[in-house]
Parts: sequence; structure tokens; C-alpha cells
Amino acid sequence: MLKQEPKKWYHKFDAFMQSQGYERTNVDHCVYVKQFVVGKSIICLLYVDDMLIVGQDVKFMIHTLKVELSKTFEMKDLGPVNHI
Repeated sequence: MLKQEPKKWYHKFDAFMQSQGYERTNVDHCVYVKQFVVGKSIICLLYVDDMLIVGQDVKFMIHTLKVELSKTFEMKDLGPVNHI
């Protein structure tokens, strides 16, 4: 792996998230938040090559994000979190 590949991957991920309407937080550039009109939100936390997605509407909004992510990135859904 080339030294700059992780940085290129992050820039691709960042561009994807922003294109989906997510905002990167100022405090941590690996945390993305999207507020929806209905008063719900999704928070996506990125750590190296793992991701934690939390929000109020698992069946629709989070599922939609996972589908969109899988169109652009090779990924596996490991299901609900057992331990953080």
C-alpha cells in the first residue's frame, strides 16, 4: 500500500458523505451528521476502516445510507453493535 492511499480513501469518503448531505463536525473530522426535516438525525462515526452509524430511524434512513455506501465502497454490514 502506498503511503498516501489512506488519505485518498478518506477524501473519497468525505466527498461521498458531503454529496449525501452530511456535514463533517469541526471537533472531529471523522464524525458526520445529517439532520432531516422530520427532526431526526443520523450520526456516522468513522474509525480507520470501521464505521458506526446511529440514528432514530433504522429501517429507512440508516438502511438508505448503507445502500448508498455499498454502491460506492466495498463493505460488510456487521449488524448491531455489541460493544464500543
